[in-house]
Amino acid sequence: MDMNWHPIGDISDIPLLGARCVKTPFMKIAVFRTGEHEAYAIENRCPHKAGPLSEGIVHGTSVTCPLHNWVISVETGKALGADEGDVRTIPLKNESGQLFLALESVMLEAAE
Repeated sequence: MDMNWHPIGDISDIPLLGARCVKTPFMKIAVFRTGEHEAYAIENRCPHKAGPLSEGIVHGTSVTCPLHNWVISVETGKALGADEGDVRTIPLKNESGQLFLALESVMLEAAE
């Protein structure tokens, strides 16, 4: 399936080792910027108790949930360490610093 890419801003809009939240009709998406200037997008809710991951601490390619310190991979959406669970990852592309999300993937999963 071809994806339509929706612009969400420039990578410089997101602080280094920080995040921003993008609201869609289906879910909130956390977009992270790593220390290596990579960007990742995942569902903005911890699999443990739905903590807002965009408010967590980014380290490497992981984020620590601000509620109960679960560590989630921003690359895979999976809980790390002894914790179990995962969140959806959202396709994201970076074109010369401009970020785009494939929101169709979110809509398709919501329809299933």
